[in-house]
Amino acid sequence: MTSTIEHSAGTVVILGTGGTIAGASSVAGDNVGYTAAQRSVADLLAAVPPLAGTPVEAEQVAQLDSKDMDAATWQALARAVARHLARPAVQGIVVTHGTDTLEETAWLLQQVLAPAKPVVLVAAMRPATALAADGPQNLLDAVAVARTPGARGVVAVLAGQVHAADRVRKVHTYRTDAFSSGDAGPLGVVEEGVLRRFADWPAGVALGLDVLDTDPTQWPWVEIVTSHAGARGDAVRALVAAGVQGLVVAGTGNGSVHRALQQALDEARAAGLPVWLCSRCAGGVLVPAPGAAPSPAAALSPWQARLALQLQLLSARRGGG
Repeated sequence: MTSTIEHSAGTVVILGTGGTIAGASSVAGDNVGYTAAQRSVADLLAAVPPLAGTPVEAEQVAQLDSKDMDAATWQALARAVARHLARPAVQGIVVTHGTDTLEETAWLLQQVLAPAKPVVLVAAMRPATALAADGPQNLLDAVAVARTPGARGVVAVLAGQVHAADRVRKVHTYRTDAFSSGDAGPLGVVEEGVLRRFADWPAGVALGLDVLDTDPTQWPWVEIVTSHAGARGDAVRALVAAGVQGLVVAGTGNGSVHRALQQALDEARAAGLPVWLCSRCAGGVLVPAPGAAPSPAAALSPWQARLALQLQLLSARRGGG
């Protein structure tokens, strides 16, 4: 499906959380030695003159490097997004974010809210002080997507591409086109402020905002362990002894696990701990052997799987399960 869509005139709310897009360096040519989360969301808007005539509002929800993203910030962000989406005058939301954990935040918001209006995460690989900063164009493109009639769900916009929340992955450490949607490809592209769409918008059933209404320090502890050559089970046993409440295993290839690690994981399962299997590979899904039950994390990245299991445990806790 390919479609070219015009804009409409509802208000777009820009929620700032920090990240490289708001980063600054004392040296204009420095693209790696900067400090993230130095510019306010109002500063970011001021750096994009074409937005001057667009109905936008700005709110600073957080100001952090996204490598330090935490449950409390997710909780505050989800509440802010839901509050603004409920306003009839608001057509969509844009969230300025760091690139390191953008895919996790996008997945969380889609799972919890499954919004009928667009929620667009935007980031940058270069700080605001770079000689060729990518943030201003990305922000302009994100607002264009948020103003597209019929848009819905959580997406990410970077380097002219639009990625659905369930597919987006950071796949490069440095390039400005650092994100991919894997086998499926991007949902669309933004060309001179107009979205050309190839696939449908994200959809699903929302878990509901109340699933996050738990003291952030009390969210279930779920960890990721990775299988590799020479893997040992000691880390799994140590995590179980420390009180971990769920494990995600990033297996090699099609979900294979080193035999020493597998033994410790079997012990954890026998003790009643949920253990989900996915792959450490950047692309593809787990294909089950004939007669085998599919993993609940078969199509998820390890980071998505960790959040999905955490949300499942939160839901079970609230439901008394």
